[in-house]
Amino acid sequence: MDLLKNRVKDRESRHKDTWDPFQLNPVGAEKENKKQCFVFAQYLVAVVIGLFVLVSAFFSKASFLILTTLASQQSLKKADWPFHLLMVACALVVPNVLIFLKSLWKCLFKSFSTPRMKTLALVCLVEMLVSLGSALVALVAMPQLDILTNLFLSGSVCFFSAIFQATIHLKLQNWKIIFPICSSVLVAIGYMFMGMDYFIRSSTDIGKSYTDKFIAIAFAIFGTVLVSLNWWENAFRASERMKNTLAEMEKSRNFIYLISSILRTVVVGGVFVICFILNGGDWPYFQNVPNDVMELGIGIFVLQAVSSAVCHWFGVVACKIHAVKGSFALPTVFTTPAILTAFSVAVTLDYGLVFVGDGISKKLFCSQFLHYESMNSTKLVLDQVAKSICQTPVLDTTEPWGTAVLGLEGFCLWMALLCCTYYIWNLKLHKIERTSKIFVRRMYEAAFVDQSMLLNTRMKIPNELKSEEDVENCFIYLCATMWHETYDEMLKILTSMFRLDRYRGDPYEEHKDNFEFECHIYVDDAFWNTDEVRLTNTYVNDLINVIIEVYRVFTNKEPDEVTIFETPYGGRISCVLPEGNMLHIHLKDKQLIRNKKRWSQIMYMYYLLGWKGYLSKRPHSLRTISNPCRASLVSLSMNDNIFILPQNESDNKRKYVTDENTYIMALDGDTDFHPSALILLVDRLRMYQNVGAACGRIHPTGMGPMVWYQKFEYAVGHWLQKTAEHVFGSVLCSPGCFSLFRGSALMDDSVVKRYTTTATKAGEYVQYDQGEDRWLCTLLLQQGWRVEYNAASDAYTNAPQEFKEFYNQRRRWGPSTLANTLDLLHSGKETSRKNSSISMLYILYQMLTVGSSILGPASVCLMIAGAFSFVFNWNPNFAIMLATIPPVVYVIICYTTSPDFQVMIASIMSVLYAFLMTATFLSIIGQMIKEETFITPSGLFLVSMSILYLTTALLHPQEFTLLIYGLMYVICIPSGYLLLTIYSLVNMHVVSWGTRETSRDKEEEKTVGVLCKRDCSLCCWDIKIEVNQETKNAVLQQLQKSIQQSQPHSSKNQQQSELQPLLSESNTADDLEEAVEEKKKEKEKGKKERQKSNHHGKGRREQDMDVDQDRESFGSDDDTSCKEEEDRSLNDDESQSELETQPESPWVGPVKREFLKKLTTANMKRNLEEQIKQVLKDKKYEDLCIDMVGMLNETLFNEIPEKFGPEDIPDEITLEELRNSLLATAKRVLQMNGVEGKLDRKVKNAIKKTLMAPQVDKLPHDENDFWKKLIKRYLFPLNDDKVNKEQVKKELISLRNKATFLYFIVNVLWVVATFFLQAIGEDISIKIPKIFPNGTIAYGEYLNVEPIGFMFLLSFAFLLLIQFMAMLYHRVYTLIHVVSYRSSEKSYKEKDDDDSLIYENQDPLPIQMDVIL
Repeated sequence: MDLLKNRVKDRESRHKDTWDPFQLNPVGAEKENKKQCFVFAQYLVAVVIGLFVLVSAFFSKASFLILTTLASQQSLKKADWPFHLLMVACALVVPNVLIFLKSLWKCLFKSFSTPRMKTLALVCLVEMLVSLGSALVALVAMPQLDILTNLFLSGSVCFFSAIFQATIHLKLQNWKIIFPICSSVLVAIGYMFMGMDYFIRSSTDIGKSYTDKFIAIAFAIFGTVLVSLNWWENAFRASERMKNTLAEMEKSRNFIYLISSILRTVVVGGVFVICFILNGGDWPYFQNVPNDVMELGIGIFVLQAVSSAVCHWFGVVACKIHAVKGSFALPTVFTTPAILTAFSVAVTLDYGLVFVGDGISKKLFCSQFLHYESMNSTKLVLDQVAKSICQTPVLDTTEPWGTAVLGLEGFCLWMALLCCTYYIWNLKLHKIERTSKIFVRRMYEAAFVDQSMLLNTRMKIPNELKSEEDVENCFIYLCATMWHETYDEMLKILTSMFRLDRYRGDPYEEHKDNFEFECHIYVDDAFWNTDEVRLTNTYVNDLINVIIEVYRVFTNKEPDEVTIFETPYGGRISCVLPEGNMLHIHLKDKQLIRNKKRWSQIMYMYYLLGWKGYLSKRPHSLRTISNPCRASLVSLSMNDNIFILPQNESDNKRKYVTDENTYIMALDGDTDFHPSALILLVDRLRMYQNVGAACGRIHPTGMGPMVWYQKFEYAVGHWLQKTAEHVFGSVLCSPGCFSLFRGSALMDDSVVKRYTTTATKAGEYVQYDQGEDRWLCTLLLQQGWRVEYNAASDAYTNAPQEFKEFYNQRRRWGPSTLANTLDLLHSGKETSRKNSSISMLYILYQMLTVGSSILGPASVCLMIAGAFSFVFNWNPNFAIMLATIPPVVYVIICYTTSPDFQVMIASIMSVLYAFLMTATFLSIIGQMIKEETFITPSGLFLVSMSILYLTTALLHPQEFTLLIYGLMYVICIPSGYLLLTIYSLVNMHVVSWGTRETSRDKEEEKTVGVLCKRDCSLCCWDIKIEVNQETKNAVLQQLQKSIQQSQPHSSKNQQQSELQPLLSESNTADDLEEAVEEKKKEKEKGKKERQKSNHHGKGRREQDMDVDQDRESFGSDDDTSCKEEEDRSLNDDESQSELETQPESPWVGPVKREFLKKLTTANMKRNLEEQIKQVLKDKKYEDLCIDMVGMLNETLFNEIPEKFGPEDIPDEITLEELRNSLLATAKRVLQMNGVEGKLDRKVKNAIKKTLMAPQVDKLPHDENDFWKKLIKRYLFPLNDDKVNKEQVKKELISLRNKATFLYFIVNVLWVVATFFLQAIGEDISIKIPKIFPNGTIAYGEYLNVEPIGFMFLLSFAFLLLIQFMAMLYHRVYTLIHVVSYRSSEKSYKEKDDDDSLIYENQDPLPIQMDVIL
């Protein structure tokens, strides 16, 4: 309700000044507010993860201690100690098995490198020593010691870590050395107390031998010291001598862990065998292990293994969501106290132990374990814990010294661990961090899970601390390509850009996400001929209106600063966004530069990466101005005497950003996204340096059945296919509607350079021009770059709503996808060698995927045949023949008729097939009812697919409603996988775009190159005269030769100069360009002199209003000096060209007039109010702002004559008088409030911006030269002759015929094979027993399934299962990324001491979620 009232109030305010107060309100234009429920959910997730870490660490530690106690020969089940000892050994081996499987996975699906033998030997030696120590502690020492000593003993594994920290890591931080020194001392004291404890026990328990105990203590100390070597890398990373070795280990870690995990397992096995033999074990025992013992031992082992893995995984998650203190460090540190408390409470409550002064209670309590016969597993565990505690002096109140020594032992070792891991409590991580940047090793130690996780946390190296904590700034170029978008579609992309501008804020302030950006929109086909004049078309006019409308919605005023450029490719409109970031609109004239999306991408890649990257490496070449005559200039020096224009400020910032941190955001002209979606993609590129591109989740928008089909199709593609590609290898296609590319990846060899290749062969037309996004990703993959997918980065784009438009779009995508995939598979071996994400196993996976898609039409035919067979009870072979007739007929139609007719027939057949698909699924359900079981191939497939999609949708709760569209998708399978495939392949030779084409485009396409066309009818004669570009070139050349032969030398030069522009236009002689330019300069020089002579005869107020306002200063007295100073400040090599005045192109005037509407009286009043409010928005200037706005409005009302209505633009004289009056009023108000010197310049700038007209400028000479050379080299309009076109057409038809023959013959063979297998009958069919839903088997009843179809069904189900598992993995890490992302919504607040918006939490490192834990 409040929002509605505010809109009414704003409209009433506008209505006072104009009769047209109505405006649009685009969806998403409102400010993003931080959702409290999302913040609460983040903290809730942190609490839950912390509890998971604590509980899983508790069960892991407790179960391992219980296993070691049961493995003792003095346990309650003495005869079964060998089996429990075996379970202890298995528990030690589990982490080795996990790291082996993970390393094997990475070696198979990724790539690996082998280290030097010296490095491998060093690592393997350390790993074997650590494994030996762990085995000695767990298999030799712990079974001989009591459970409390074993619990405290685990804290001593930090011994060598503390020593290494003190001697290597902290040599540059002397004051912190006290922590590792204290840790080492405390470990030594703990060892001493351990010996004293058992010495006291031996002195009190007279008659008992403690020799085995002291030997066990020696093994325990020796083993824990060896285990403490495990994390040597953590401290040695600070050593310069080990730098190269550690770097080599990092590169070959997969191979090293693959070998070391095997060696560690062998060491544990060897220690187990030796220990078993020395303790008198009998090997035949393992053949007759009692069932209850096996169940108990395996149960505890499984609990320990699962809880350890869960603890490790949730510990990693806790660090990644920045809950290091509350959800990671705190639970792991308090695991030992929690277990100690739990053991004490369990024993006390279970046995009702009462402590008395004479100590009789202990004797009575412990005597019950002398003859133990209980068989209850839970009771056995508790009794074993109690019996082990009876071995300690805790229950003996007559000798308190023993209890005190044991307590001091535990406290010292626990404090030693805290001192050694002090750095964790101040650990700062990036918003999204790689696991290898958080932990040194990939796995945990089973016997010391909590200690190993703490010690494994990576320390910050002093000389790398700053570089690791600071997030490097990045520069993002948003590049949207437009091709005949509608007004509403343009509104989406402009609203998204303005949202990002508001999110980023003032570009001269730091932002927590550390990024700068600049917007570029490339409008294809921006001009058309109107009355033989080249003007901007209606699409450009709509775009300008959208810019003005969105600017008005976001700021309540008109665009402040607009500059119009004439460029070699057409034109450019540069606009300063509300917060100060730049928006550039590039208007492409297809007569000057190549049309379509790929060439627009090449255009902005060369401009933004090539040209602007070149300028960033030559900062002295930036165009500077030495006086602040314009309100928008940006200072480059401390004393504010050197300035640049705002459109050049990004080039100045770019020099501080590397190519690796320069990103290009590829967008379509109708994409709608939020800033959080962009930042999530930036995180992916920041985290992994080998990621060349990242794409988000694309949501199609629109209405109608075709959009419903695409909604579910996109969902399935992203849920399963893209996630599988991301997990198993790399995404193959990053769609151009919403993808972020790394600048250095695009600039790599054979990427952009290869991308500029002009298609000359038939296959190149299909691969290069029909699916440019996929080809670009193929080039990146082949050069070793990875492409990733982020499911949380949502973008919305319009989908084809008409059947014809949809088919034409997929007609381009289908063959291009197949061509690029086959190209990647063909170079699979070379690609897998270069790309660490592409393995030969992944290539095999893609082969299976391609094979299943190729057999899609045949599979649909067989499915329809099955429906015929069941519904109409037809013979299966007859049903197959009948099902293949419609596709064959449609193939003939596609070969013999026009594409429009083919689409019409496909639409009719799609409807008919939809009814058949409905019958198919009803038949499957009917078959299950008839057979009284769903355990049939088709029934299982239907049920499993339903469960799979339902589960997948549940894991995507925001998209769960898309299941409704799944019904539309299912019944349209024949249309999408049969008819569309046929249409795409048969029309492969058609290389036109097929979408967003207008009738005017087709008319212009027919007349490309035609300069003159006349029809004449005389009596019975019809004469047609046509002069094309080639004819014109030939005539001009002949005419030039005739003139040269007939005219004298002087006359010949004159005629040649007149004909030269025509020849240059026709591109017949490139060497004539210099002469043309020289001729133009001579004409312009003469014109300038005439204008200069006329200038002295006119008054100042009769000059052009726009030129005047470009040279104005804040007052009226220093205008001339400003002009002269600015002229002198231009670079010497550009001054002449910059000062020349060329005649404006015809299209400039209409564009300029659109932006001039900001100077209407109604708009001026609103703009002036907003400008003053922006300058004086500090709370302490609130009263001044009210006075200033009121006085200026009164001045504005008095100075503008009544003859100017609210929609009229005052003349130049009135505007100049108004400016002087406003400046005088503002100065008077500032003097009255005593703030003249502080705010004078800002208020003057606000007034100047209000009265500033759009500027008409031209490009600097060097940039203009760049565009000319770029167009000449790569982007000159293609104008193939008829012979070449016919040749390409023949090649395309030939390629079409070959591809369709191979494609269709494979499907025909599949159908024929199925036909003959069914004709043969039951002899070769697979007989599957009939199983009822309750699990009973119907003996003697079998279901006959033909083998080929069954194998295909199994293969398809296997692929879906793989994709489903990949989706689960990807979904979990997407959730982690979303929770760790603290910038999804933005909170706005105003500064008290500055006049600009800032963001909460501007620290480049994310806020930790530990404050509540």
